[in-house]
Amino acid sequence: MSTPKLTVVIGASENPQRYSFLAVNRLRAGGHPVVAIGKRAGQIGDTPITKEHPAVEGVDTVTLYLNPTLQQEYYDYILGLKPKRIIFNPGTENTELIALARENGIEPKEACTLVMLSTGQF
Repeated sequence: MSTPKLTVVIGASENPQRYSFLAVNRLRAGGHPVVAIGKRAGQIGDTPITKEHPAVEGVDTVTLYLNPTLQQEYYDYILGLKPKRIIFNPGTENTELIALARENGIEPKEACTLVMLSTGQF
């Protein structure tokens, strides 16, 4: 098993049909600690979903499940977390945030968290 990577999932949803729901479950199953942030508070298994922007230390990865227009309000928060990388899942690609990430020494990755987990690339 790989080293646990503290991951912030932005765009988390309680809806089992959503990829963010699957990602939270698969991250947790893989031993990765998760902070889930969504439009509404809720729960995915034993992981609470918060609407807040909690201060979190030691973030390895931010994985996005929000379309680019909704990401803007999170720019300062995401950059302030100082993650090693930001994963832009399909449909979340955002040239503005990718440029900001690079300027701040954060690796932007256009990829699918679920595929990365299932192929051991996470």
